[in-house]
Amino acid sequence: MDAEPANSHNTANSHNTANGDGWRRAGGERPTTGADRANWAGNYTYSGVIVEPESLDEVRAIVRSGRRVRALGTRHSFNALPDSETLVHLGRLPSDPVVDAERGTVTVGSATRYGDLARFLHERGLALHNLGSLPHISVGGATATGTHGSGDDNGTLSSAVAGLQLVTADGDLLEVDRETDGFDGMVVGLGAFGVVTRVTLEVRPTFDIRQDAFTGVSWDRLIEDFDAVMSAAYSVSVLTRWSADVIDHLWLKTLVTESTPDLIDATHLGAVAAPTWELSDEQPSNLTPFGVARPWSELLPHFRLDTTPSAGEEIQTEYLVPRSRIREALRSLRLIGARIDAALLITELRTVAADRLWLSGAFEHDVVGVHFTFVPDVDRVNAVVPAIEEILLPLGGRPHWGKHFLATAPDLGPLYPRLEQWAALVETYDPRGVFRNRFIEERVLGG
Repeated sequence: MDAEPANSHNTANSHNTANGDGWRRAGGERPTTGADRANWAGNYTYSGVIVEPESLDEVRAIVRSGRRVRALGTRHSFNALPDSETLVHLGRLPSDPVVDAERGTVTVGSATRYGDLARFLHERGLALHNLGSLPHISVGGATATGTHGSGDDNGTLSSAVAGLQLVTADGDLLEVDRETDGFDGMVVGLGAFGVVTRVTLEVRPTFDIRQDAFTGVSWDRLIEDFDAVMSAAYSVSVLTRWSADVIDHLWLKTLVTESTPDLIDATHLGAVAAPTWELSDEQPSNLTPFGVARPWSELLPHFRLDTTPSAGEEIQTEYLVPRSRIREALRSLRLIGARIDAALLITELRTVAADRLWLSGAFEHDVVGVHFTFVPDVDRVNAVVPAIEEILLPLGGRPHWGKHFLATAPDLGPLYPRLEQWAALVETYDPRGVFRNRFIEERVLGG
């Protein structure tokens, strides 16, 4: 599932926000309450003043006058990454999506939710290469943290970024693209380079997806035939717990072509159809439908845009493990499966193609996202996360920047070969440390 520094009800062109009367306007007087300051899942409360500028000039003025500033999106981060003295939410700026047919891109306001952008693009015969499981997340926040969907040939959402517009520490408006020196370090930028106001993404012709659910695959079969299982569709998700012998659910999102059969069969994987997940009254109401073919914009996410996704109150943790080490990782996690399951709601496994973005979890490696949705009890979660990290970090597992994890900069530094260059690039763009915060210092830079 997905996370990013982000308010889950912001729409592409709406001026409404969740907890709307709790937000403080850029020039207003009303402070937020404790409840209003919480992230989406309720496990973190922001310490700073939240402001909502209504123009780009206001954003520039806020940054220029601020001592410590960070962008806040849809609040889907599970940690302190977005927090600072002043939190800038861009939901009142227009989404204003602009398609460049010649370049094959769309440029959109960074606060735009992926679900809204997806609908806009599909109506114009266009598509993104992938979506995360939550369509509620913002473009700016998701790409800044390396959020991803699934698919052997599908990179992170960040891998589609072709350009950024951002307000830098001195209040200037800067535009960078793939021709800019250091651009690969700025895309998964963790908010450290400035307040990203617009993002340019690669697009392609629209396509249809069929979504089907299966069960019955044993853990032994999954580990032994991991490549066959995860290559069975355009996007594949394994959802399960760790101590059982059989995985709970296998979700296949198949690219629809003229040769796609009307009935998807997974018996070659040892799987049988999961009847309770077909399109029926028994299907959980927040999930996208199964057993049907629909546009990519409707079925690549797991959850419907008009509902509260996932369990709501929860804590999410994820590590991007090099695919070459995944069998070893899964076998080792199975050995502590009962400990994990004591705090677990569900685990999801997804594959992600390698990219060249310096702080991406998929930098230079095809990876597998090993995701844990935990109960909303930080003590129970923290009782097992160290054991998970003891297994996955030595295998090269990189934590998702927007999730809950305990590793600090000394643990993570060896996992990112370009970290020193990234730190130098941040110093070039933000010498006063306007966009630095405790998370960046303790988890990334080690200063």
